Amino acid sequence: MSASVGPGGEVIALWTAAADEGAVTAKTQTRGAVFPNPRATRPVTARVTVHSPELTAATTIPDFPLAFPAVQPLPDGRILAVGTRAQWRPDGPDRNAIVYSADGAALAAETLGDGIAHVFTTGTGHVWVGYFDEGVYGNFGWGLTGSPAPIGACGLARFSPGLEADWRFPSGDNPWGVIHDCYALNVDAETAWTCYYSDFPVVRVREGGLTGWHGDGTAASTLITDGSRIALYGGYGSDRNRLVTGRLADSQVQRTGQYRLVLPNGRSLPEDARAIGRGPDLHILTSDNWYRLDLHDIP
Repeated sequence: MSASVGPGGEVIALWTAAADEGAVTAKTQTRGAVFPNPRATRPVTARVTVHSPELTAATTIPDFPLAFPAVQPLPDGRILAVGTRAQWRPDGPDRNAIVYSADGAALAAETLGDGIAHVFTTGTGHVWVGYFDEGVYGNFGWGLTGSPAPIGACGLARFSPGLEADWRFPSGDNPWGVIHDCYALNVDAETAWTCYYSDFPVVRVREGGLTGWHGDGTAASTLITDGSRIALYGGYGSDRNRLVTGRLADSQVQRTGQYRLVLPNGRSLPEDARAIGRGPDLHILTSDNWYRLDLHDIP
């Protein structure tokens, strides 16, 4: 159902039985538009596995309630599961973040907001969340008269190990502009890097402070960096497998090369390939393989 990369470079994946897939990925058509359901249509049995690259842990979770879930590892073998949508209601919003023990017991639940594009944990148990436009500007009841502003209005937030917001991107007070849509997010140790719509600057968040570099308008869904070099992966249409490299110099990203990412045999990446950046490593996950490209292996 989903797979991502943890703070130690491990892959973490969430699985269900094929018969339960529809319950976790249901959508509803409203006024001619199709929206993902904020909750699973019924609880399912899920299994979470961790690979580094061999299988190192497996946890079964009964009565899993989240739709379109993302998973990340937490200290002590715990698991964070987050549904990407959350509806606000007068009696309380969906609690779309659940912490599970290593044996699958639910320990805590909280609301991280609607419209979640990225979730990354750190080795200390902090949680970074990047939001796409519906999470920034409001949907599913958020941002209306009589309801609270979207939790993701800032575009990027960090939550404590107890799932309380402890840092929010200062959208109205920085030289690089407002986050309209957090396209790319990379969390390396306790430092976060983002590239966002609309002008696609590269901004580093370290100890709560911002450092940024203006880009050349290159859209990217994933980024990797070692702090001085950067590679931006993805783009619109035929540029979905584009890889642009550059240097972080002064206040500008200086482009140094452009490539197209392919499989080791030269074939195109499959349509369902998922790209995740952690530090200088670009991870590509397909239905049956895990590939890793180190920034230092790119000319």
